[in-house]
Amino acid sequence: MDAVDHINVDVDDLDACFGFYRDTLDLDLLRPPSDFQGDHAMFEAGDTVVTLAETGRAENWDERGLDHPLDKAHVAFETDRGSYEALLPDLDGQFPKQGPYDWGEFEGFYFLDPDGNLLEIVTYDPTPEGVDRTLLTHDDVE
Repeated sequence: MDAVDHINVDVDDLDACFGFYRDTLDLDLLRPPSDFQGDHAMFEAGDTVVTLAETGRAENWDERGLDHPLDKAHVAFETDRGSYEALLPDLDGQFPKQGPYDWGEFEGFYFLDPDGNLLEIVTYDPTPEGVDRTLLTHDDVE
């Protein structure tokens, strides 16, 4: 295998998720819902296509059902440190132990999209001077 070509994400509310992936995550739009006969939208994250498919099968997790992020499969998006830092305040407070995590070579933070799909943003960039926070580790999720 050379790469991940695409990922399909089940959603229940395409309109809410479309806006979230476009505006909050700032993914590049490849094809809007109007391009499809069914309820889909396609974005691009680097070389990987992320397709939202309104299937009615989204997991609808929330803070009551998610003790820590390793409870559930997720999609992780890599970004630069500036974008990572900008997203943290907007996405924090959804469930316990969201992060940020020290995963060794990178830092990661978990969050839910509007339909409860678990996502993660990661950055390989170093923490800037003046940013002082406690990072969780793998031991914190057991």
